[in-house]
Amino acid sequence: MYHCHLHFYLMGHPCRAFEVIKEMPPLGCFTHEFSEGEKPDDALTARADVILLHLQGMDGKEILRKLAFDGNGKKELILLADKEQTEILAEGFADGSLWKHVLPDGGMPMDARPFDIWTLPMSEGEIRFRFLRWQKECKKDKDAWQTGHYLEAAIDNSPNLIWFKDKNGIHEKVNNSFCKTVNKTKQQVEGRGHAYIWDVEHDDPACIESEKEVMDKRETCVSEEIIQTGAGIRTLTTYKSPLYDLDGSVMGTVGVAIDVTQERAYEKEIIKKNETLEKIFTTIDCGVIRHTVDGSHILSINKAALKIMGYESLEELMADGFDMIANSVVEEDREKLQDSMKKLEKEGDSVSTEYRVRHKNGEVLHLMGNIKLFKENGKLYYQRFLLDCTAQKLQEKKNERWQMELVQALGIDYSIVCFFDLDADIGITFRYNEGNGSVFAPGPDGKISFKGSMERYIREFVHE
Repeated sequence: MYHCHLHFYLMGHPCRAFEVIKEMPPLGCFTHEFSEGEKPDDALTARADVILLHLQGMDGKEILRKLAFDGNGKKELILLADKEQTEILAEGFADGSLWKHVLPDGGMPMDARPFDIWTLPMSEGEIRFRFLRWQKECKKDKDAWQTGHYLEAAIDNSPNLIWFKDKNGIHEKVNNSFCKTVNKTKQQVEGRGHAYIWDVEHDDPACIESEKEVMDKRETCVSEEIIQTGAGIRTLTTYKSPLYDLDGSVMGTVGVAIDVTQERAYEKEIIKKNETLEKIFTTIDCGVIRHTVDGSHILSINKAALKIMGYESLEELMADGFDMIANSVVEEDREKLQDSMKKLEKEGDSVSTEYRVRHKNGEVLHLMGNIKLFKENGKLYYQRFLLDCTAQKLQEKKNERWQMELVQALGIDYSIVCFFDLDADIGITFRYNEGNGSVFAPGPDGKISFKGSMERYIREFVHE
């Protein structure tokens, strides 16, 4: 994926080696650019990624003193020298006498030192072999950089905590989320143990035990750990896997932790609310039943629904032949109830209807039913609410009879028609014929007393 453009500075007297190198193709992901000059050029030296210095006819030590290295450790130097020069240079590099002239601070980073010294003369085949080997080493270095970059980008942009430990529990590498959680920098964390990082007195025994289990079993282990931190107790779901050394032995562990502290708090709250809802569901007077659209399976039903339909248990209801509709529904109302349910087609549709059920003891209840389609796990179900409105129905019938009686009373040519509130002993007249006497005559406020008027009526009109 990466692209690496290399600028080669071919310095010194032109030679066949330079021509061979320029003819060789770059490896994948690489492009080459070449500059040439017989004498050191500060501008070209500064631009160069790789300097191939042909020392024929030059004073090797003197020319190296004139090179202007920037000390960033990114340049590579390949010296092409005859055997005599090679021996002289090797001694100078070995005792360090040359390094103090290469960089102003008197030293040179290891990765900025000459990558190689090629002893001339070399055949064309040997030149190709050496340059190709250099290319492959360079590609290995860039591939390793890319792999490291992939790792850094992946772990540092993850919201989860990620760490790498050696077998003694020392953190070798951590990601940004880990540092944010422990409120420390990578420099503070890497190379330290659990207690220092998490601001506690001792390493966590549970953590130590889980890592030992991972290394012993050589497999990924998942666990939930409660960690004491400086900011309080945190709950982590951790995935720990073994890391292997070059010889195949376990050298440490890699861990990924999801901070689920808040989620666990939410779970407890939801469980508590569900328990409350369950209590309400099982104790409310309104019946609730949820079942499949074909009526073959009841998801849930509360005691109120069973009682309203006339059953002691779900088993009794199913044994009595529940098929969308309980067998206790009055025969005349079954078709109406079925038609209401068939009207529901999509999630959220609902309908309300009245129907009756007859219990085994002959008692008939009037129900107000609400039916709604809901979806769960991609499937449609019926959710039904059953409300016993028998008392209201009886009251309605009573009120209807009273209204009919009142209408009938008003329709007959009675001399006097009154309505009394017996508790308050106050009444009003609907009809009053003054020619019939003053026994039930209303007072100035239009109201009459039941007790007083009846006493007057008995006194005047009832025979002893």
